[in-house]
Amino acid sequence: MMRRFVCILMILVPAMLFGAAPSDRREVRAGNRKFGRENYRAAEIDYRKAALKDSLSVAAQYNLASTLYRENDMEGAGKALDAVKGVAPASSDASRYYFNAGDVALQKEDYGAAVEAFRQSLLKNPDDLEAKENYIYAKKMLKNRQDQQNQTNQDQNNNDKDQDKGQDQNQNNDNKQDNNQDKNRDGNDNQDSRNRQGDGSPQISEQQARQMLNAIQAREKETQDKVKKEKAELLKSRQKEKNW
Repeated sequence: MMRRFVCILMILVPAMLFGAAPSDRREVRAGNRKFGRENYRAAEIDYRKAALKDSLSVAAQYNLASTLYRENDMEGAGKALDAVKGVAPASSDASRYYFNAGDVALQKEDYGAAVEAFRQSLLKNPDDLEAKENYIYAKKMLKNRQDQQNQTNQDQNNNDKDQDKGQDQNQNNDNKQDNNQDKNRDGNDNQDSRNRQGDGSPQISEQQARQMLNAIQAREKETQDKVKKEKAELLKSRQKEKNW
């Protein structure tokens, strides 16, 4: 596990505070004295007064950022440093400005910004061992985060693929079910076709055909007998008429 260096927590001592321009000198000096006594809340008020007089005062904003850092207000510290990011890098204390900007970024876990800030600090002061250590640490933390993000993305991609496979499998199952239903319908149609003659009429068994034939023959015989009987009666009637 990468350890945090002491310099990440102790970014300033009173001797490292920026000097002040004439317009904000009194407030900055008052803030420096209170900072030295670790009365950070009172020092913050003095530095804010100095910043009101000159919003681009590097001394006021830098020392305000240092005080807010000690008060664990990383957002406020970052804003104070951002207020002079256009002028502080050109000052003689640019290396310390970038170092503290990197410290704030580390505390906010903005590792990309921390890497860049410590890199700039080393460009201004290549012999700063603490800046080198923090630069290495920030790069390590940034790589860990990127690896975690890549793993998360990979896991998400795998989950998406699994979901797609599940959907494809369900679709295949639906298609198989539809095919089976079609086959069943075709089988029923084929069976029905086998039960029909060529003209589309239902096919009958041999026994049924024999029974139907016997019934037809019986009706024909009955009809013939009826006709013969009627003829016989008619002939008999005629004979009686002749005899009379």
